[in-house]
Amino acid sequence: MTSPPQSASLDDVVLVGRCLRQDDNAWELIVARYKKRVLHMAYKFTGRHDAAEDLMQEIFLRVFNGLARFDQNASFSAWLMSVARHHCIDNYRARKRAREVSLEDQAELRATESAASPFRRLEERDRREILREALSRMPEKLRQVIILRDLMELSYEEIGSRLGLPEGTLKSRLSRGRSALARRLLTPKRKERPRATSACGIAASARRRSVNGA
Repeated sequence: MTSPPQSASLDDVVLVGRCLRQDDNAWELIVARYKKRVLHMAYKFTGRHDAAEDLMQEIFLRVFNGLARFDQNASFSAWLMSVARHHCIDNYRARKRAREVSLEDQAELRATESAASPFRRLEERDRREILREALSRMPEKLRQVIILRDLMELSYEEIGSRLGLPEGTLKSRLSRGRSALARRLLTPKRKERPRATSACGIAASARRRSVNGA
C-alpha cells in the first residue's frame, strides 16, 4: 500500500503553483526552506563560503527557470537537490578545466575563435544590449546589487560599503534581483503595433501628389 504524501511535499507543490503564477512571496518561501541544504552542498564542492554563496544563487536561479518543467507528481525536494547536485558538478568541472588550460592555450583559443567566427562579436553585442535593456526595466535597488556583484564582481563587503547596507539585505536583494532579471530575459518585450493608415489619409496623400505633379 502506497503511503500518503507528506504535508511538506504538498506545501512544496502549492508553492510551486504560486510561483508559476508569479507570486514572489512563494519563491522566497521555497528559497528559505532549502537554502541551508543547497548552501551545504555548494560548500562541499567549492570549499569557500563566498564561492558557495554565489553557487547557491546560481542553483536557485536554475531551479526557478525550470519550475515550469517540474513534474508536480514527483518529490520537489528530490528534484531541487538533483538540480543542485548537477549544477555543482558542472561548476566543478568547468573550474577544473579552466585551471588546466594554460595562458598560451587561452590566447590561442581566443585568436582561433575570433578568426573562425566573424559574427561572434555581433552576437555578444546583441546579448549585452538585451541584458542592458532588461536591467533598465528593473527597480534601482535590485539593479544596483546585480551590477556591483555579477558584472563588477565586487565582494559583499565592498558592495555593503558603497551602498551602506548589511550583508543579509544585499543577499536578499541579489536573490530577488536575479529572479526578476531571469523573468525579464525570458519574457520578450512587446513590440509596438504600427499605426493603421486610414483610407481617407491615403486618398488625401494621393491627391496632394497629383496636384504637385501637375
